[in-house]
Amino acid sequence: MKRSFLKFNFYVSIIVLLIFGYGKAMAQGNIQNALSISEQLKWSERMALSIMKRNPEAWRIDGHEAPKWDYKIGMILLAYQRLYNKTNDIKYYDYVKGYADTFVENDGTIKKFDPKNHSLDNINAGKIFFDLYDNTKDVKYLTALKTLRNNFNDYPRTSSGGFWHKKIYPNQMWLDGLYMGEPFYARYNAEFENEDKLNDVALQFELLNKHSFDKKTKLYFHAWDESKQMPWANKETGTAPNIWLRALGWYGMALVDALDYFPKDHPKRNELIGYLNELALAVTKYQDQSGLWYQIPNLKNKKGNYLESSGSSMLVYFLSKGVHKGYLPAKFEKVAEKGFNGLINSLISVDKDGEIHIAQVCQSAGLGGDPYRDGSFEYYMNEKIVTDNSHGLGAFLLAAIELDK
Repeated sequence: MKRSFLKFNFYVSIIVLLIFGYGKAMAQGNIQNALSISEQLKWSERMALSIMKRNPEAWRIDGHEAPKWDYKIGMILLAYQRLYNKTNDIKYYDYVKGYADTFVENDGTIKKFDPKNHSLDNINAGKIFFDLYDNTKDVKYLTALKTLRNNFNDYPRTSSGGFWHKKIYPNQMWLDGLYMGEPFYARYNAEFENEDKLNDVALQFELLNKHSFDKKTKLYFHAWDESKQMPWANKETGTAPNIWLRALGWYGMALVDALDYFPKDHPKRNELIGYLNELALAVTKYQDQSGLWYQIPNLKNKKGNYLESSGSSMLVYFLSKGVHKGYLPAKFEKVAEKGFNGLINSLISVDKDGEIHIAQVCQSAGLGGDPYRDGSFEYYMNEKIVTDNSHGLGAFLLAAIELDK
């Protein structure tokens, strides 16, 4: 009798597990099936729903098999927060919160974040904690914000005061890093401190304006090595060999986002707005007839160069937001709209299920490292070109939300 009872319980347990697993799979399937993507929706929602349909959990974006604390996913989810603020559709909010809660423990510890592993990339995803804390008042998000803010206290710097892009890249400032760190640093200092670090935020832009700015093109080289010791660095100036489109995008987005937290009477605000106007004028000169920009924007006619979607989307975003915020003249709205139309006409496709995809995204690019990246024209051309990479998805989302197309 006892053996029969145990046998019965065993089979019941198996059935329950099967039902639970099936139910979970069905629930995930229903989430995907329920995401109807109407062509009547704005491009921002069409892209957001397409991403969710392909990736029911945000950490899966880019094919991750396990959760990863990722700056690119952070950019995408920052866009979802803005979309939620526009639409008040809870599914966008929940998508962001699901990612945050995968990493933030109840005591505010951020899993997979090591404060000793100084990297500006590791700051970016934390931007989503500001709105989550505002909406929930859950102290775990505030603790996570403090953890990231404190990372700046002992962050390695150049002798002139610039944050290294990463600890593994000594004495180097990259344009990318300004977007990863400065808007977070500025927002935290404005909202939780007394705005006493905004000069430090401005300094980061000042240093790259001084050392990475190219007087010939009025654009910016990808990076600057203060020591001038890196093989890729110009031995006189320390600059990288080339101007990379997405780096310009990171720089423009960093400026326009960090400016949100500079009071109108702050002495550095007009200086940063000046940099933004200078950049807007310069990139407009290099815009292709299609509305897009080339991977190496100042060498558009060089064999192998191509129109790249993530950097183009970033320029559209910073130009349109700059106009909307009053930092840029209204004429740049037309430049942004031409760029966005170029994306839609040339690089956005719609499949039979209504999902949209973005093509011609440079998967990744950097300098130095192992294997070594020399920053040559050939290097940037040979980096893999992909579809629906998170750089392109996030940048397109931000551009579409800002233009409200």
